Amino acid sequence: MVNFKIEVIVLPVSDVDRAKDFYKRLGFREDVDYVGADGLRVVHFTPPGSAASIVIGERVTEAAAGSTRGVHLVVDDIVAARDELVGRGVEVSEIFHDAGGVFHHAGTEARVPGPHPDRRSYGSFLSFADPDGNEFVLQEVTARKPGRINHVAYGSVAEIEQALRAAAVAHGEHERELGHEDADWPSWYAGYMAKAAGLGV
Repeated sequence: MVNFKIEVIVLPVSDVDRAKDFYKRLGFREDVDYVGADGLRVVHFTPPGSAASIVIGERVTEAAAGSTRGVHLVVDDIVAARDELVGRGVEVSEIFHDAGGVFHHAGTEARVPGPHPDRRSYGSFLSFADPDGNEFVLQEVTARKPGRINHVAYGSVAEIEQALRAAAVAHGEHERELGHEDADWPSWYAGYMAKAAGLGV
């Protein structure tokens, strides 16, 4: 089966430079700011750790500015993420969970203050908007359900190095338990690093 990966979400904005300043303040990486002779402008941002990006600009969408709702950004610690956004000067909602417990309702319907009581993965949210009103929702995911993802991604060389160092320490303990050297250490490393990155293998 062909893989269908979400790569870009186009967000309609009224003032590209104002929106660009906002997304830079969020800490999103600016990848492209292209201006064509016909007035086309494409500004491409990637959130930290994301495989998908957002595009804003001129003549990139006919949708009304601020009309996008419910773009989800996944974090592994929603309290820390909220603190970081507030520290960057972003106006965010309080953390909430949904009264139904499955997924949040539209708007503010059925919002219950505070994280999910059990801090269950997929259960805690907060929301914020860009200057035009395009809405984002942060969702806390700490353990993914089996089969939900089938790849591992690291955000930087430093993250790969950190993962390798952690795997080396853990593998040393593994070999001590075995009582001998592990000839199949590449497979062990691969499995350990995948699990550490959240891939249920």
